Amino acid sequence: MARVLIIDDDDLMCEMLCDLVENIHHQASYATTLKQGMEKARSHYFDVVFLDVLMPDGNGLDFMAEIKALPASPEVIIITGAGDMDGAELAIKSGAWDYLLKPIIPKEIVLPLRRVLQYRDTLTRSLRPVAALDRMGIVGQSPAIKASLDSLARTAGSETSVLISGETGTGKELFARAVHENSARKDQPFVVIDCAALPETLVDSHLFGHEKGSFTGAEKRRSGLVEQAHGGTLFLDEVGELPILLQKIFLRVLQEHKFRPVGGAERQSDFRLVAATNRDLEVMVEQGLFREDLFYRIRAMTIKAPPLRDRREDVRDLALHHVHKIFQRNGLEIKGFSPDFFRVLEQYSWPGNVRELNHTLEEAIAKAREDSVLFPKHLPSRIRIQVKRFLFKEPVTPREAGEAGEGSLNATRVVSQNRVARKTMPTMETKPLVAYKESRESALENSDRSYFNRLMLETHGNVKDACRISGLGRTRLYLLLKKYNIPRK
Repeated sequence: MARVLIIDDDDLMCEMLCDLVENIHHQASYATTLKQGMEKARSHYFDVVFLDVLMPDGNGLDFMAEIKALPASPEVIIITGAGDMDGAELAIKSGAWDYLLKPIIPKEIVLPLRRVLQYRDTLTRSLRPVAALDRMGIVGQSPAIKASLDSLARTAGSETSVLISGETGTGKELFARAVHENSARKDQPFVVIDCAALPETLVDSHLFGHEKGSFTGAEKRRSGLVEQAHGGTLFLDEVGELPILLQKIFLRVLQEHKFRPVGGAERQSDFRLVAATNRDLEVMVEQGLFREDLFYRIRAMTIKAPPLRDRREDVRDLALHHVHKIFQRNGLEIKGFSPDFFRVLEQYSWPGNVRELNHTLEEAIAKAREDSVLFPKHLPSRIRIQVKRFLFKEPVTPREAGEAGEGSLNATRVVSQNRVARKTMPTMETKPLVAYKESRESALENSDRSYFNRLMLETHGNVKDACRISGLGRTRLYLLLKKYNIPRK
């Protein structure tokens, strides 16, 4: 029996979903605020979470990463009455199982619920616990990094190709090495091919090797990188930079695990492929810059290396980890830290991610020289200026933040438009005359609304009595009450 949590500010929707879940013999509970929902999610085991987007105390999408990072790693199904394509894209990229628009009919809930529980049942038999992973230096406990480690755990016991995506400086190669070290191939070679730095001449020789005398200067046989990866892992770093002609060659190598050295006979190489990119390969496929068949071949499983701005709670631990390494590597005496030193680090946006953080710490330590404590003054001025600029920005109200949403392509523009609209909105509005059909439908809706208002008043919100009087089924009644926004009490 599975456990399902519903987080929605509509009591009727929550009760209807609870009924549906219990009718298929599973347990359900609900919360009408994000705060209550997250408290339940943290304190109990849930297999599935139905999550609304626009809640009274925030945007549900903001909590996706934390929900996915819970020990149970529940699957999340988004339910919203204010959906858009940007929100759906953000939800799916954040790991949502599905994105459903209200009003929702029962079969639209039951089918995805059955599918996700079937998936969970299969997953529990094969998933490796995150606690058993060798992190290989991946630092942090934030929801975002835990979600990435969960994805890494899913790949650990597999031989399937893995695609690691993320911005420059997020540590994609570190994730790739962690995949290798947690696989059955960990005692075999880990071979890196930097696709952005492949030599324009002798590319075939570099990748596939050559036989003695196969070209001028080939004085002895040399094995290529593909052959060196035999038995281990082949890591294609920045695979989006792979020239289009090489993409076709690599596709055959990945499909058949066969290659031909320059001047030699065909050979085999048994390797597992891990690729990484900071580019949007789907867009490149649409633009004809990346082969579609190769794209689907390398992304059988995916891991997202999160940007540092999405895991600010990890900044302090990352800074301590890297500062210790800097002190140790350079034989320096360990320095102290002022509280505001870390505060500035946590407030900065880190466009260069962990790599930029590392370089910043090296610069700060060099600037501190003989000082025994690191202060914000030791940080680069560009960082301190940006943090100050952020502090002086006009605050955004919670309502505006909710309307803009995480899925908005330009949240600042939306907020700005909302403020202008409030300033210019007329105080009175004259409704124009509408078509007869539209007027008739409006009158019927008003009549229905009046009926269900009276029904709830006379039955004191008792659903059983309301169903008996109206002749409607429980689910149909819930949907109509929801449609006309009529409270039970």
